[in-house]
Amino acid sequence: MGCRIVANNFGNYSGGSNPRPGEISVAMHGVLFLDELPEFDRSVLEVLREPLESGRITISRAARRADFKAQFQLVAAMNPCPCGYLGHYNGKCRCTPDQVSRYRSKISGPLMDRIDIQIEIPAVAQQDLLKHADGETSAAIQSRAEAARLRQLARQNKANALLNVTEIDEYCKPDAQGEALLRQAITRLDLSARAYHRILKVARTIADLAGSDEILTVHIAEAVQYRRLNI
Repeated sequence: MGCRIVANNFGNYSGGSNPRPGEISVAMHGVLFLDELPEFDRSVLEVLREPLESGRITISRAARRADFKAQFQLVAAMNPCPCGYLGHYNGKCRCTPDQVSRYRSKISGPLMDRIDIQIEIPAVAQQDLLKHADGETSAAIQSRAEAARLRQLARQNKANALLNVTEIDEYCKPDAQGEALLRQAITRLDLSARAYHRILKVARTIADLAGSDEILTVHIAEAVQYRRLNI
């Protein structure tokens, strides 16, 4: 997928006066993966803002207005710079700060604000490539994720991602220390109200994965760390 997606169809628009479902509706209840995110036209990426917020997209044309469902999980990947080697342990990158800034600025702040988890993955050193993997198995991770989802359904009859603002206040209240940490993060990172609520939902999910009924300081800290990608 990635940059091979046709721009017009990406936003549920097939051309002409008769809108038809595009990629974001085809991905309904599934995953939409965008590789090389900054290589998409910025106007195309901005189309994602509405469905990421509401789960629907509305297309208005002179002849008619169409409303499509678009509840999907967005997964995107990008290089740290145009050449892809910024921060590489071999020092290969030759991009200037201005080139890096222009490359990253293709992703708007409002779009990034709607992405809950933002992780920077450094290059793996050559000596580590030959080491035997010692992480959890996929089966173990799946089991923990399924248990966390069952906790969510038992508590609020829906997944954490679907909680509205009123429900977030009810089900995602952290302990006193966690709330203090979140207040500090809001000030230091200049977080928006949207980011605040999304951090709480992510922290609630982290707590569920850990089997905790309460959202503790460590859960808030981890959720905040997921929103510190420097774009």
